[in-house]
Amino acid sequence: MTQGEIGTEIQRELEKIQEKEQVRILLAVESGSRAWGFASPDSDYDVRFIYMRRPEDYLRLDTLGDVIEWQLDEVLDINGWDLRKALIQFHRGNATLFEWNHSPIVYRCTDLWRQIYGEAGKCFSQKAAVCHYYGTAKSTYMGYLQGEEVRYKKYFYALRPLLACRYIEQYGTIPPVPFLELLQQDLPPEVQAEIHNLLERKKVTEEKDLNPRIPVIHHFIGQELERQKALGDAMEDDRCGEWEGLNSLFREVLRVSDLWAKGL
Repeated sequence: MTQGEIGTEIQRELEKIQEKEQVRILLAVESGSRAWGFASPDSDYDVRFIYMRRPEDYLRLDTLGDVIEWQLDEVLDINGWDLRKALIQFHRGNATLFEWNHSPIVYRCTDLWRQIYGEAGKCFSQKAAVCHYYGTAKSTYMGYLQGEEVRYKKYFYALRPLLACRYIEQYGTIPPVPFLELLQQDLPPEVQAEIHNLLERKKVTEEKDLNPRIPVIHHFIGQELERQKALGDAMEDDRCGEWEGLNSLFREVLRVSDLWAKGL
């Protein structure tokens, strides 16, 4: 399918979700390698969305699920989180949610979501984000990059979170989602050169292809993991300490949604 056909299909699936699940989708974006800017020729589309149910559904004794796993095949990977779950995760400083909100590929974004993020976005935690990105990079490094031959995509799954940590360390704020923006940081010239070469090779490499390890990049990842482990350990816990702001936000969203549903 062409890019336009994929976009149309995604919008069609979002409408199906709303109708079947009786929910309202507030935000839907591309996540993963396509949003990051290093998709392979055979990469799928990772669509992530945040939805809310009818106000009365949040008062049920038989609570409904807080995740919708809609589709997973070779082309589309579509799933989403309930608003209540999302707000709880914002309180914890979940870095993934901040990435969703800053994705360069947006399929749907409502005015209500923009209002929600205006409050929830204040919960960004430098320590939580650094620990998240460090953990992602380490698990990739240990799980996929120890052999003499590796999948080049896995290098990016280690490099990107490490560059995100460096960005937080330098600027103290939410790092950009696109890999090329993260790559604008001050890195050793030989590392920059190898990463750019790797980007070009990745454009014509299938995701499952094995290729020789790249020593310069491998060494950089190992060094950064050690350095950023110390950085994360030394940071003070800056996660949200109170709930009232998010609680008030959630109540107001339910009130507005109820009025909207009644046509008031």
